[in-house]
Amino acid sequence: MALHRLSYITMGVPNVEETGVYYEDFGLEPTGNGRYSTLDGGEQLRIVYSPNRRLVEMGVAVDDHDDLGGVTSRMNKLGIQVEQGADFVAAVEPITNIRVVVQIAHRVSQDPEPAVAYNGPGRFDRVGERADGVMRDYKVKPRRLGHVVTGSPNYEATLGFFIEGIGFKVSDSIKGAGSFIRCSTDHHNMLVLKSPITYLHHSSWQVNDIDDVGRGASTMLEGNPERHVWGLGRHHAGSNFFWYLKDPAGNFSEYFADMDCIPEDEIWEPEVFEGAQGLYNWGPPPPPSFLKPEDLAALMTGVHGPK
Repeated sequence: MALHRLSYITMGVPNVEETGVYYEDFGLEPTGNGRYSTLDGGEQLRIVYSPNRRLVEMGVAVDDHDDLGGVTSRMNKLGIQVEQGADFVAAVEPITNIRVVVQIAHRVSQDPEPAVAYNGPGRFDRVGERADGVMRDYKVKPRRLGHVVTGSPNYEATLGFFIEGIGFKVSDSIKGAGSFIRCSTDHHNMLVLKSPITYLHHSSWQVNDIDDVGRGASTMLEGNPERHVWGLGRHHAGSNFFWYLKDPAGNFSEYFADMDCIPEDEIWEPEVFEGAQGLYNWGPPPPPSFLKPEDLAALMTGVHGPK
């Protein structure tokens, strides 16, 4: 695959400063001017003003100019105008108005974390000491951006832009609701949902393991129980552990760990999931507000503002 990662997202919100404080609490490192970094991915979040919360822009990384030429050629066939720069091409998805910047960038290399020792039936990998997960005292900080989810009122057209134009591949789908697509070896880097309007549903950020998913969410909820949305659980599509929280603008943010990996040369057969399987494998059922955000009606009438 010429594409190799989701490099950054630009989030538009009506309350920039308040939302920025939330993502600092979430573990992202502020670098100034509404920009935030992860441990391994560098600067991966930009927060800008928008009267309605939405995904304004996203970056997709490629290796070289031949890859940029491929994107330009595919966009031309779709009849979509392309902006060209020295090391990037950009195009606006016409339904959601998301600007997608495909840029030459290095591949992220993550040093492997030591395998955590777990005890199990007839197997004692950890003897004479407490579990690593209960002894950790460091603040949970996301390693990198994993994926982003957006709603589209013309799901098929938006999906076509990303697959036929940018070069994403389909990993799995939820029957009648959306498709998981990838631009890296992660199971998915984007989920396009059928929706009456365009809005940002959630962004997802990798942490080390299930303990850090739980530790990160628990810290976020200390003194702020209203941030809780859904978790702890494990998805079926992607297989990852998850916990969702809500930022002050109404966007959800997810800590995730243990995502399915699809190497570039792997033959992967996409599946279509129905019902609960399209949402999760185990955990509490999703609240109605996860499936239909509480501010959706306000967003539809353009009267959205921070709660």
